[in-house]
Amino acid sequence: MFLIMQGVGLIISFVIAIIVMILAISKLKIHPFLSIMGVSVLLGLVAGIPLTNVTKADGKVTSGLATVIGEGFSGTFTSIGIVIILGALIGTILEKTGAAFKLADMVIKLVGKKRPELAILLMGWVVSIPVFCDSGFVILNPIRKALVKRTRTSSVAMTMALAAGLYISHVFIPPTPGPIAAANTLGIGDNLLLVIGMGTLVSIFPLIAGFFFAKYIGKKVKSKDEADSGEITKTYEELVAEYGKLPNGFISLAPIIVPILLMAWSSIVSMAKMVGMWADISKFLGTPIIALAVGTIFGVILLASSKKMSDFYEITNDTLKVVGPILFVTAAGGVLGKVISVSGLVGFITENATILQTIGIFFPFILAAILKTAQGSSTVALTTTAGILAPLMGVLGLSTPIMATLTVMAIAAGAMTVSHANDSYFWVVTNFGEMEPQQGYKTQTMMTLVLGLASMAGVFILSLILK
Repeated sequence: MFLIMQGVGLIISFVIAIIVMILAISKLKIHPFLSIMGVSVLLGLVAGIPLTNVTKADGKVTSGLATVIGEGFSGTFTSIGIVIILGALIGTILEKTGAAFKLADMVIKLVGKKRPELAILLMGWVVSIPVFCDSGFVILNPIRKALVKRTRTSSVAMTMALAAGLYISHVFIPPTPGPIAAANTLGIGDNLLLVIGMGTLVSIFPLIAGFFFAKYIGKKVKSKDEADSGEITKTYEELVAEYGKLPNGFISLAPIIVPILLMAWSSIVSMAKMVGMWADISKFLGTPIIALAVGTIFGVILLASSKKMSDFYEITNDTLKVVGPILFVTAAGGVLGKVISVSGLVGFITENATILQTIGIFFPFILAAILKTAQGSSTVALTTTAGILAPLMGVLGLSTPIMATLTVMAIAAGAMTVSHANDSYFWVVTNFGEMEPQQGYKTQTMMTLVLGLASMAGVFILSLILK
């Protein structure tokens, strides 16, 4: 028999589980997949999740631990698996054809060679407005790597700048699902223009913080590609020369911009509540999996135009080898999130929400931050927190359109605080940024803490001005 934890005991168990997981990965050097899975099983047992499915007297079935683990694992693959594979394949094609270098040149011409961190930060911020941050990072990573070679700046600084830009717009600005769902739940779904405007305004604070943190941490942490490379033996121009003539700007940009445009248009169609055959087609093409599949087709066209179609099989094979470990670790994080959600932790927080009502606009931030840290998904943290707050908006004095919008922003700030081992984005950034997990805690986890606090500071200042 295992001790069944409830209430405060469950929260303490969760905190201990997170500490054990971090120590297992960083100190004992146990593979993240095994560490997360092991902690998930132990936490499930301590939380009292039954070993097998239990059918109650009313006919309802309570999932057993084995079922919960399976659902968490498969659910992650369903939501992000194919997206990561296709996005990585597009990225590999951009690298192999030299298109990534072409795009890097275009960015440098736009913002200047001396500001690569700012360039990739703003690029990520724009891209992630219609695209999930996980997908956006995978898509833009080849450009990041090319810019590192082009400008000889810190790889970690560029990784953090890109991750920050993507994450900020992902949580703050519709049409990403999180802020849209939160706005609808809090009664301002018909005023999304206000949410978009406020999200853009609030983004200024974390963008500034993210830029300076990226510059700072780039001097403190070295990624694997930097540590292994030693001195740069080839100039950027010599690397470009190996590709011969680079592809033109349009065909280089198409594998990235076409999926973004398809997803953005699909979001517009949904927001405008359009109906009919063309609306259905638009929504279908704008599904991330289908949009990235279309982007992959443009990648194949890019390969053909570069006369490298004979390399397509090898490129695909190499891509699958690279993303395999990422997918499995990400799925393990999904298992931990599922165990936590089933354990009753979220329900306990919801039942005791009134304890935090006295702190006003900070309450949504704290609640979302707790949920984000507990189960890993920013979108889940956004939607769950909004659902909890909906009946409390009047009590908290947040029921006016402006304050409701600021509440969405406060929830979003909490929903990015913090990204760690149970968050798929943590593993995407850490693995594609070629960092060890313990480096991920120093970079991605710390950066999301800085972003969250900077965002909440901005929300608080705006609440004083606009109240």
